Amino acid sequence: MKKSALLIVAMVAFANLVLWAFINRPQSAPEWTGSIKGVSFSPLQSWQNPLEGKFPNPQEIERDLLLLKGKVGKVRTYSSSDGLENIPALAKKHGIVVTAGAWLDRDREKNAKEIANLVENAGTFDNIDRLMVGNEVILRQDLTVAEMTEYLSAVRDATSLPVGTAEPWHIWLKYPQLAESVDFIAVHLLPYWEGVADDEALGWSLEKFEQVRKAFPTKPVIIGEIGWPSDGGAWENADPSRVGQARFLREFLNIAQHQNLDYYIIEAFDQPWKEETEGGVGPYWGLFDSDRQAKFPMIGRIVEVPSWPLQYLGALLLALGPMVIFLACWQNIRQRGRLFFAALLQLAASTLVWTVCVPLNHDLGSVSLLLWGILLPAQGLLLTVVLINGLEMTELLWIGRWRRRFLPVTAAEDHTFPKVSIHLAIYNEPPDLVIQTLDSLARLDYPDFEILVIDNNTVREEIWRPVEAHCTLLGPRFRFFHLPEWPGYKAGALNFALGRTAPEAQIIGVIDSDYIVKPDWLRSLAPYFDRPEVGFVQAPQDNREWQGDSFKEMINWEYNGFFQIGMVHRNERNAIIQHGTMTLIRRRALEQVGSWGEWCICEDAELGLRLFQNGYEGVYVNQNFGEGVTPDSFAAYKGQRFRWTYGAVQILRRHWRALLPWSRSGLTAGQRFHFLTGWLPWFSDALHLIFTVLGLLWTVGMLVWPRHFNFPPAVFLLPLFGLFAFKVTHSYVLYRSRVNCTFSQRIGASIAGMGLTHVIGRAVFKALCSTRLGFLRTPKGENKPALIKGFLMAREEACLLLMLLAAEIAVVCRFGVDNLNSVLWVALLAIQSLPYAAALFTSMANSFPRLRAPLGARLISRRVLDYCLTPASGLRFREGRGPEKEVASGPSG
Repeated sequence: MKKSALLIVAMVAFANLVLWAFINRPQSAPEWTGSIKGVSFSPLQSWQNPLEGKFPNPQEIERDLLLLKGKVGKVRTYSSSDGLENIPALAKKHGIVVTAGAWLDRDREKNAKEIANLVENAGTFDNIDRLMVGNEVILRQDLTVAEMTEYLSAVRDATSLPVGTAEPWHIWLKYPQLAESVDFIAVHLLPYWEGVADDEALGWSLEKFEQVRKAFPTKPVIIGEIGWPSDGGAWENADPSRVGQARFLREFLNIAQHQNLDYYIIEAFDQPWKEETEGGVGPYWGLFDSDRQAKFPMIGRIVEVPSWPLQYLGALLLALGPMVIFLACWQNIRQRGRLFFAALLQLAASTLVWTVCVPLNHDLGSVSLLLWGILLPAQGLLLTVVLINGLEMTELLWIGRWRRRFLPVTAAEDHTFPKVSIHLAIYNEPPDLVIQTLDSLARLDYPDFEILVIDNNTVREEIWRPVEAHCTLLGPRFRFFHLPEWPGYKAGALNFALGRTAPEAQIIGVIDSDYIVKPDWLRSLAPYFDRPEVGFVQAPQDNREWQGDSFKEMINWEYNGFFQIGMVHRNERNAIIQHGTMTLIRRRALEQVGSWGEWCICEDAELGLRLFQNGYEGVYVNQNFGEGVTPDSFAAYKGQRFRWTYGAVQILRRHWRALLPWSRSGLTAGQRFHFLTGWLPWFSDALHLIFTVLGLLWTVGMLVWPRHFNFPPAVFLLPLFGLFAFKVTHSYVLYRSRVNCTFSQRIGASIAGMGLTHVIGRAVFKALCSTRLGFLRTPKGENKPALIKGFLMAREEACLLLMLLAAEIAVVCRFGVDNLNSVLWVALLAIQSLPYAAALFTSMANSFPRLRAPLGARLISRRVLDYCLTPASGLRFREGRGPEKEVASGPSG
């Protein structure tokens, strides 16, 4: 490995270390070296659940008490039945004081048993210091104040120990008469459930404690529960974390010692069963996790993820192999490009490791674990798309020398040109549009060619008869065929034409019915077939008559991007997509591979793949030789992309074995790469549709069942924002460097492309669930839609947009904007809504063709965007064709 490559690896590894260290930087808090005065004690193990009648045995209880011995002075229990009445006896063996409790609810018979066991233990064990009759009974509304008074009075009459009950602070202030029936007041101070931020939680707790103490100056007031959760979802402004829990408790313990407070930390051990009653945060209040491991140190600095160095090392090792392969094999990339993609590989590896380790770094409840299981493979797919786009960006921006750049050929005067047969398949096309195409073909500057016009399945005679008459007028070069009922759609028509092609024709040309070709099309490209390995020659699609129409301008530049970016990139590895217009095919090769595939709705791209499988080369000449017209409506634009997507998935379903690395299909590694990865972003659009639905359902869950549906942790959401930012940057930078359009046209193209996300996603699912789709002709002569039709053409997108906006508003109204998790969730819903907003905007631009598109572009400073999104490549980009250092090659390659 060269020194420059080693230096890049070292730079990336060091930058990654700095990033991991910064994210996991230690936090400071007052140290605690003393014993904790009291803790809430529920000795249920991780596999036990009182709601299912599963309780710990004496051995398990004693093991937990031994763990607490020397660390806490006393424990508070909540029940005196189901084996928990054994706690005082077991605690006495180890010198631990017990505040014994009885659980009260609406079951009077069970309440009587709890009270009887509590009173019996109070008279038996001298290590019980006080009795706690009921826990948050009034809060749960299981009993009235009068009923609680009866229970309290009965216990006070039966024992000499102090008797009290435990309720949150506001219950004591709301029902002051309850204090008359107790010997002490046990107040619960749980700032998390009040939605208080962690940095304000301790101050809030002490303030509420003072309020209760001042309200009852003659009664002893103790803190029955105080704490902060280490994990789970956010609640309003309260965001649980291990660092937050450690800081809260260490600060509180020091204050409690200074003020001589009587308290019980909630709680000794995490209780997984509480997820059923308290939601995702319920299991994570313990000083120890459910495996009885301490969750944080009481001295020293606190780190949220103590094992981060190992995770950093794992991410480094995961990225090291791909980095070495890239740096060793991509010698044709300038150093800045090599550094950029190496860093992107490392960032993707770190993001993946970070996400994989979420269950190790955070205690996830069942709902959060399910969410993680859904997000992990989805994030893997998105990261793959990012790396694919990143490689495309790297190779297009920082390539040292173009190896396969083909230009139009100027042949010698004595060059022998082969005969070309041009096939024009039409179906229900406006005759005037087709006649323009025929007239342009008649003007071709080429010595020997013929034109076969095949009209298939057009019913109305007044549509195809004028085309037939015009072919007769143009002379014997033009032959017209009308097929009233013919199978196979366009592919069937082209196969019919192939069977009627002149025997001496060596090249088959195919164009769409709306294309006006330039006279030098054939003369400039046919010489490439002098090389026998060339199977087809492709020129880019281009459009006309879009100027002055905002909708057509947007989609024109959206189309243009693929031919100036994607096709140029694919051409370097001889892996271009063949298109059904402006394409020339070697006749012998076409017949050798079995002609056009009538089973596939995208017969052109499928044919190109088979030609590659048979060892033929594709040539892409990136120069305009013809122009068609764009779809006239947003509905037609969506229908066209639906067909392309459906056909792509059809091809993958038929040929996926040929794309596997170990298959002997005749495809090169580069061709397999591009045919697999070129269509992968469409699957991410399908994923977007899934996550839109899931996002809406999750929002409903948070609004209706907030204890069970929390905001997804930020650790889940932040990578998604990064992926979105990269996608926007990738598109903008490549358009700026490769496509010769203005700033507003770039923004318009992005909006138009984004507006297709929903229909692409639908097409993917349709193609995965069906085997055949009727041919969808892209209409080119429709009338302008009315305003109402502008909404109807994007009705699905508009409905999803409205639902997402309603969800965003509902979250803001319910949870506010002071909560980071709320803001992140609303931001994620807003990002999810962008494709639907783009679809509606594009559809409305279609309804108002004179609308200057896009208006939003004027609100963004071009200079700011260009400065922020231009890579530090040291290159000055021209507006249209990339870096200056391009090397052209002629027919000889």
